[in-house]
Amino acid sequence: MPISIFGFEALWSPWYFGFLVLITLLYFLITTKWRYKFTDSEPLQTKQALLFVSGMALIYILKGSPVDLLGHITLTMHMVQMALLLLLAAPLVIMGIPSYIWRAFIELPIINPLFMFFTKPLIALLLFSLFFSVYHLPLVFDFVKQDMLIHSIVSTLLFVSALLYWWPVVNNLEGMHKFHGLKKLGYLFGLSVLMTPACALIIFSTTPFYATYSDGEAWMQAMALCVPAGTLAQLNLSGPELFTNMSLLEDQRTGGITMKIIQELVFTVFIWLVFHEWLKNETANADEITAKVLQDRKDMAYYRHNGQ
Repeated sequence: MPISIFGFEALWSPWYFGFLVLITLLYFLITTKWRYKFTDSEPLQTKQALLFVSGMALIYILKGSPVDLLGHITLTMHMVQMALLLLLAAPLVIMGIPSYIWRAFIELPIINPLFMFFTKPLIALLLFSLFFSVYHLPLVFDFVKQDMLIHSIVSTLLFVSALLYWWPVVNNLEGMHKFHGLKKLGYLFGLSVLMTPACALIIFSTTPFYATYSDGEAWMQAMALCVPAGTLAQLNLSGPELFTNMSLLEDQRTGGITMKIIQELVFTVFIWLVFHEWLKNETANADEITAKVLQDRKDMAYYRHNGQ
């Protein structure tokens, strides 16, 4: 059965699109016309603008396009959502916002102590991995999917925990928690290890976990998160099996495998970037040391010559 039966609003979330467009407009106003209100502001870089817009576009694709609706129909698409939202959109947003805006936000009296505590690398790593794992426990997952407000709050907190996790990796602010060189590689590898048990539990389970996808009544309640109640009332639906050829167990296993594959691909890219940055810095330091040694030798030769 085609998902077009759910209607334009459910497929494309026009209100959510408008909300993200508003945030993007505010971003450009703050970073161009209003940036002079910040004492240490700098001109907006093209790279920053592209990163932020890419982050917003990715968020809309994952949470506002038919991808979001499909995420309520199959666990596989839900895992694609989670992986790209938490592991790719989050760092794109951080890197796209100029440092002076982050500094102004972090220096707010209420924000500063909380931000400095929760971006400590070990805290951020454990918080994000724990939040992700607990969220995908069947009891928690099914509970969250049954209420619009709870789902919105938990989704927001999960994304915030992802921002906190990525902060030590990609932020450029002086005095902030951040890693350099090989420590970044260890930090990224640490999350890969901590997320493995949750993925493995989903992949190797012999029974379907989630009532949200296996129970018709629970599924309909979950679908109400993205489909208007009036539209659902007009449709005679029994469950997600109407829209997919995969069995529940096959879908569940595919979802776990998909999450792990996307995670490894994203981490491979970031690890390559980190390694390239580290190698570049080490080469620059080596060149600087070599230049200093050569200069010292020239100075010594000069003094010996003058001394003679």
